[in-house]
Amino acid sequence: MLKHKTNIITTLILLTVLFVSKNNYAQHGKLDTLRVHAYITPLGDTIPMGYLPSVEVYTKLSPRAKRYWAEWTRLRKAVYVTYPYAIAASRIMNEINAKLVGINDRKQRKKIIRSREKELRKEFADKLTQLSVYQGKVLMKLIYRQTGSNCYEIIDEYKGSFTAAFYQTIAIIFGSNLKQTYDAHGKDEMMEKIVVDVERMYGYRS
Repeated sequence: MLKHKTNIITTLILLTVLFVSKNNYAQHGKLDTLRVHAYITPLGDTIPMGYLPSVEVYTKLSPRAKRYWAEWTRLRKAVYVTYPYAIAASRIMNEINAKLVGINDRKQRKKIIRSREKELRKEFADKLTQLSVYQGKVLMKLIYRQTGSNCYEIIDEYKGSFTAAFYQTIAIIFGSNLKQTYDAHGKDEMMEKIVVDVERMYGYRS
């Protein structure tokens, strides 16, 4: 009796498999092929491969992450605003230095420097006064990056040590420092990445 029931169950299973196979054969045809991606292993075996759809996971930023992105956004905006001025400063310094080559007369040197100073004031004075203290600090760092000299050294070179010391005092009062340097691989690494991005995006040349 048990054997008889087993035979019936086996027959039903086989009929079911045949029925499903027949329907699939009738629906797709014997030449239909399901194409899938393949992956070749380092040993040379080929196995089928599929891609799962991407999944987006949203969560709230931690206070630390919020501070980081707020700082990064502020710095990025400051670099975008001030980097063109740093480029202009570097170009003008090169032009002044080229004109000063071979000129030892003090009055003549001052005349050359003052002529460019008037042009600079006319072109940039209004724009630079609109910078925030933070943007001013970023600009001084970028000037060092472009010229290799901090703002104190530049003022000392062109206007004298007294003027440099005077402006350094003013800068300190407003929480800044004319002697700021630039460390692209250290404390200013984040700024350097943003600068490189700006150069690539807008075609600036250092």
